Amino acid sequence: MVELIIKKRNGLELSKEELKSIIDGFVSGDIPDYQVSAFLMAVFFEGMNSDETANLTDIMMRSGELIDLSEIKGVKVDKHSTGGVGDKTTLVLAPLVAAAGVPVAKMSGRGLGHTGGTLDKMESIKGLSVDMTREEFIDNIKKHNIAVCGQNANLVPADKKLYALRDVTGTVDNISLIASSIMSKKLACGADAIVIDIKVGQGAFMKTVKDAEELAGMIIGIGSKMNRKVIAVITSMSEPLGFAIGNALEVKESIDTLKGNGPQDLTELCLELGSNMLVLGKIAKTKSEAVEILKKLISSGAAFNKFKELVKAQGGDVSVIDNPELLPDTQFSETYKSKNEGYISELNALDIGLASVKLGAGRETKASIIDYGAGIVLKKKIGDYVNKDEVLATLYSNDQLNFQKANEFMDLAYKITKEKPLLKPLILKTIS
Repeated sequence: MVELIIKKRNGLELSKEELKSIIDGFVSGDIPDYQVSAFLMAVFFEGMNSDETANLTDIMMRSGELIDLSEIKGVKVDKHSTGGVGDKTTLVLAPLVAAAGVPVAKMSGRGLGHTGGTLDKMESIKGLSVDMTREEFIDNIKKHNIAVCGQNANLVPADKKLYALRDVTGTVDNISLIASSIMSKKLACGADAIVIDIKVGQGAFMKTVKDAEELAGMIIGIGSKMNRKVIAVITSMSEPLGFAIGNALEVKESIDTLKGNGPQDLTELCLELGSNMLVLGKIAKTKSEAVEILKKLISSGAAFNKFKELVKAQGGDVSVIDNPELLPDTQFSETYKSKNEGYISELNALDIGLASVKLGAGRETKASIIDYGAGIVLKKKIGDYVNKDEVLATLYSNDQLNFQKANEFMDLAYKITKEKPLLKPLILKTIS
């Protein structure tokens, strides 16, 4: 192991066999944390080439159970987002794409820190379960063309263990390690093709378009080497997606979007990602054709009905979807008002996300208990003109003491100027 650490420290390429010996030894406990930490730091500074990254992905993917979806007819297309604030895309996109005829086998995660988790949002629906066996998962997809569940504990244990070590050794922000972490999980879940939504901006993991393009190239390269088609869509996270931030609040906004009454940015993103999924799934030949199919599924009610079907299949109370006011609520609410007059030129997604965590909508630690009704509903976004004392957002919490903590982050989130800002596009680039 010392020789391999030195080899990578000196910028040399490691073979697949050498990488396998490191990962296998780490997972089994034969190689101690401190040596793997040294290896990760060497990778952080010296990097990995495309072959090393693809090999590391393959090794991690095979470190645990592999889910075989071959018995499900059609091209199984998965979607992954690198995380953001107000990103309830899966709640809209999964039933929309499933209604179009593409099987959606979705394994999602929970929220931690300022980014929300799809599973937490779904669990705000009374009775709904995201825990299922492999057989139940596949059976649901066969019957309903869709299932959304939590990741199996036996899936990619190497990534789980490696990520925990990266998190405490300052080695998270390396493109090869990020790409192999994402793709090992997606490939272990059995997807034939993958659409990756790479967020860029203050509330995202990637802070610059250049970094996002590098990550996209690495992910697409891994897919190519492993005979999977991958499309990467780079999207802006300079402000929260949609208007709702918080679990039940985001479910309500997702329902509105599936009915054709959602925010423009969320709808645009779902049509962009969904059209790529339909092309990869061979339901449409072109993106423009796919967009028309998706729009018709929304206007006809088919997408909304597929969401209800998903909720019912996973034990959820469908009456809550027909009557969103029955979703978890809070005892208290408070308005947040503008301190100045002018145009909103900045609405920092990170600060808004942290404010929602203080209200109880997210986890500060893995042991934190989520308040499903807590969160924020924005009234104004970047480019809007506001008067002094005009309501910018409504905050929701079951603890009145939380409002003061949240307001500290709300104050940081907004920048109001006399000049109207230039609005940035939501979809920055698509790479395939």
